[in-house]
Amino acid sequence: QVQLVESGGGLVQAGGSLRLSCAASGSTFRSATFGWYRQAPGKQRELVATITTAGTTNYADSVKGRFTISRDNTKNTASLQMNSLKPEDTAIYYCAANPAPYGSTAYYTETDYQYWGQGTQVTVSE
Repeated sequence: QVQLVESGGGLVQAGGSLRLSCAASGSTFRSATFGWYRQAPGKQRELVATITTAGTTNYADSVKGRFTISRDNTKNTASLQMNSLKPEDTAIYYCAANPAPYGSTAYYTETDYQYWGQGTQVTVSE
């Protein structure tokens, strides 16, 4: 059973930075595409960023230029560096993973992801 555990959330002032991490444990996969999603109160969960096993990335328009997704293939982990945070970035952030072969550039929809973390709260104050 694969488990994803997020860490790094917290409270930060607008303009500040946070780094989220996602680690897989249990019966881990050899490689996976990772996605970061977020859900703000009263809103639907939305994609923030994705990184494929080939290292290609995509971002929501709202975070382009401020957030950076990365991965460590040796540890099967993914991170989300969030800079210039805004109050509208306040949400619960979820890590998702979907097993994929090395070198894959395929992106997945939310319903494709097989594994999800429990979420970590990010709060950005004015």
